[in-house]
Amino acid sequence: MKDLTYEEFQATVSQCLVRHKSIIDVLTKLQETVSRINRAIAKSVTVCGCLEINAKKQQIPSNISLQDLSSYMETHLKGNLCPNCREILKQELGNHLFYLTALCNLLNVSLEDVLLEENEKLTTLGIYNLS
Repeated sequence: MKDLTYEEFQATVSQCLVRHKSIIDVLTKLQETVSRINRAIAKSVTVCGCLEINAKKQQIPSNISLQDLSSYMETHLKGNLCPNCREILKQELGNHLFYLTALCNLLNVSLEDVLLEENEKLTTLGIYNLS
């Protein structure tokens, strides 16, 4: 399979975005995809049962350094996505990526530049990037 560049993906999205070309449509579709991602995860817990959420207060020692904090934080997840739930979630994430890219296209923003700048910020600030 050929490696896909961000530029190629943006061009493909631009060609496929016909019906929802209005910025308002893209914004609302982007928000809808977030809801669908949340719903797919919820269904993996409540319908399938491949995931469990065991949420509780994070137990953080008072004398912990910021560098060691990550090792004390929990995801609250137990289990793994089954193949069916994984496929559904990947589809919903793909839809989200499509509309995020469509938003970039409408605003003339390079998705690759966004990714590169965010990576630069993360590598520069590391754990101090608490945005």
